[in-house]
Amino acid sequence: MSTPHPSPAAPPRPSARTRPPSSRPAPTRSPRRSPRRASLAGSVLAALVTAAAVCSGDAAARVFPYGHRHRSVNDLGNQFVPFHAHLWDLLHGRARGGLLLNWQSGYGTSFLPDLGTYLTSPFAPLVALFPRQDIDLAVYAVTVLKTAAAAAAMAWLLRTQARGRWWAAGLLGASYALCGWSVIEASYNPMWLDGLIAFPLLCLTGEWALRGRRFTAAVLVAAVCWTANFYTAYMATLGAALVLLVRLVLERRPARERVGAAARAAGAVLLGIALSAPVLVPLFLSSRQAYPGWTREFRPAPWADVFARMLPGTYSFSSPALFVGTGTLLLVAALPFHRAVPRRTRLAWGGLTAAVLLSFQWTPAHLAWHLFATPNGSPYRQTFVLAGVAVIAAWAALAHGVPGPRALAAGTALLAAAALAASGSPLATAWGFALFGGGLALAGAAWWALRPGPARRRPALPAAALLVLVLAGQAAATTAFGHRGKLGGLDDYPSWGPAHTARAAALAEADGWPAYRTDPSRPALSGNDPLLLGGEGGAYYSSHTPDVYTRTMAALGAGWTSRGRNVQSIDNPVTDALFAVGARLEPDGTVVRSRPLPLLTLRPAGPGGPGGPGGPAPSYRDGPPFANQELLLGARVYEDPVAPGVCRAGTEAFLWAPEYHATARLADGPAFRMNGNPPRNRAALQPLGPSRGASSALVLDAPEPPRRSLSCLDRGRLDAAVAALRAAAPDPASVRVGASSVSAVLPPGSSGTAVLAAPAIAGWSCNGRPATAHLGLVATPVTPGTRTVACTFRPPGLLPGAAAAAGALLVVAVLELRRLRRRQWTRLSHWRVRRTSAENGWAGPWMRSASKSRRARVS
Repeated sequence: MSTPHPSPAAPPRPSARTRPPSSRPAPTRSPRRSPRRASLAGSVLAALVTAAAVCSGDAAARVFPYGHRHRSVNDLGNQFVPFHAHLWDLLHGRARGGLLLNWQSGYGTSFLPDLGTYLTSPFAPLVALFPRQDIDLAVYAVTVLKTAAAAAAMAWLLRTQARGRWWAAGLLGASYALCGWSVIEASYNPMWLDGLIAFPLLCLTGEWALRGRRFTAAVLVAAVCWTANFYTAYMATLGAALVLLVRLVLERRPARERVGAAARAAGAVLLGIALSAPVLVPLFLSSRQAYPGWTREFRPAPWADVFARMLPGTYSFSSPALFVGTGTLLLVAALPFHRAVPRRTRLAWGGLTAAVLLSFQWTPAHLAWHLFATPNGSPYRQTFVLAGVAVIAAWAALAHGVPGPRALAAGTALLAAAALAASGSPLATAWGFALFGGGLALAGAAWWALRPGPARRRPALPAAALLVLVLAGQAAATTAFGHRGKLGGLDDYPSWGPAHTARAAALAEADGWPAYRTDPSRPALSGNDPLLLGGEGGAYYSSHTPDVYTRTMAALGAGWTSRGRNVQSIDNPVTDALFAVGARLEPDGTVVRSRPLPLLTLRPAGPGGPGGPGGPAPSYRDGPPFANQELLLGARVYEDPVAPGVCRAGTEAFLWAPEYHATARLADGPAFRMNGNPPRNRAALQPLGPSRGASSALVLDAPEPPRRSLSCLDRGRLDAAVAALRAAAPDPASVRVGASSVSAVLPPGSSGTAVLAAPAIAGWSCNGRPATAHLGLVATPVTPGTRTVACTFRPPGLLPGAAAAAGALLVVAVLELRRLRRRQWTRLSHWRVRRTSAENGWAGPWMRSASKSRRARVS
């Protein structure tokens, strides 16, 4: 048996301790950028392309700030711009009220729900950096910035899921942010854009859960997303859960690890929602107490319309805006035929994209997407989730290389079939087909040029530039086309101009708060003129308009739009006295002043009507508002006409005709337009001017409305009634009004009911107990010996929400402390191993390298 020959001994290798410094190898710099820098570059590219495309589309449409056309259509001008103006005032210390109560709108209403619905985005405070008269420009800048941020977040997510070309991640991130839903629907609902940002961020928390990292950061991300806009964050959370489910299915891990990752993701989101509870709980309770909006049954869109919305240059609010750029759509369509992608991956991402699309057309799934209530207006508000899923599917295709010619050809054929199916839809346009066909040809050529093949110099930069130009051009055209549709079919409101400046200056000069209110009156420039222009008026438009306020104001003669959610101010001397309105802005810019009641008054104890105490408990009647006004005032101030349609000379004529949609006038007076169109609009109680007797007969310029009543106000009676109530009221000098409180010193021997000129919304308490209601206003009983009345407002649900947030914060702190202790223990263990190894003389570079890699995994 032969013995093996020993191999020649290798020369001894100097250790790190003995090797001279000059013999150490010089560090080499990688010619390629680091993954983090590549991800950052992709995000920057996505943001720049998105911002350029949006601004180009707006400029092409010649809308504000690039042209003469108004951009503030529908709720953008009616709600969102005025609310951001109020936020500007809050941040600059000029608002009436604070975070809990808004004294400027609706004669005093809860503000925290509005804050959580419209203004809690991290981007919203940026409006404070602009001059107030540029509030429209500030909201536009925030809108563009949000859209760009969504693109950057999606590009970062894609590079986190799988490595790929940074510019491709940027391109796909931009195509997500420039989807049809974003540039057409969310562009004038800025708070919806927070959901566009939330979807990739919540998907990113799922990636962290898969890797067992950054749990605390995931909780904070979820909290920010749900606080920014809970409505779209709910949809984004559902979409992110579906994406995480696919990721778990595709992960080749033991079931225990997959369940653990899912539990970490769910725990992070639930804790994040709990952290946002101080805003969410009051918001949900306020929604339940709001005046009921418009409800309708969901009807799926025709499939021809669905396919048509994949084309650029289409517009509709009754079908899902599926456009994401033909370059992205081609990758999604080619995915099932991309042989380099594993079959399980193709089935998973292709199946998820199809399943999400199909769920839009199934009523139970539709309700699940929308918190189990069909929304007013657009029924496809979750479309951004489908856009995000499609972009992730496109990235899954690119992660295994650009699809080959066969896959691209098959994908092109699939998209051509979809375009053919869209030809039967009235939404499809010649420009849309031209943009789609041309973009498909150019995108196909660009992806073909980037196809895998023999090693050769391929035109990567020109092809990438071509894909960017196709996307930006199609998105800009879709943006401009959307403006055309919105301006043609929706109400629009002027941007801040000379009329706004003049009215705001007049209101500021007449200001006397809290001694009296100043009302911007009608006709209004927006549904929230008190927030936009100043003053403390009765107009208020919100998703949280309280039911008690709408019904009280309607009973007193107010008009409305938006089916009762947009309550208008009442131009009436009686209601001005009741709500402490001492200055009212007229349409010509002048201010009419009066001597109203103070904010806090005393009424006789017990039930009663205009004649005094006794009788059944008072309640408003369903009919003309004149008796209801007298009931709240406690005196008779109106009289019936002396003849049909004729008021006595010396009185003032008022017409109530809530369904009337035409002009009305006295025979010797000017005409007034009344906007009754039930159930959407309700015409307000209209002052017609002083009557001169028979020569001032009522003239209607349209057929007699189904309900109408003419009544005549006697100013002398009104002045006497107001003087009597002022005599029994607290001294106006003793009334103190805080951000969410009112207090006053009562005259000696006072008793009865103290009434605050504010709607009796839930949350008021007076003298340490819940406030009551007096004909829709805040009230509290006053017993003999009571010297002061102190009322404070706290939104219902604030304390339970704060308790939930405190509990969640405690859980997060405990988990983070455990993680830090575990990390410290691991470091200490590694230090002991290294010390023992050094004492035994066998420590080397490999030990330090292994220890460093362990620390990286732990952190």
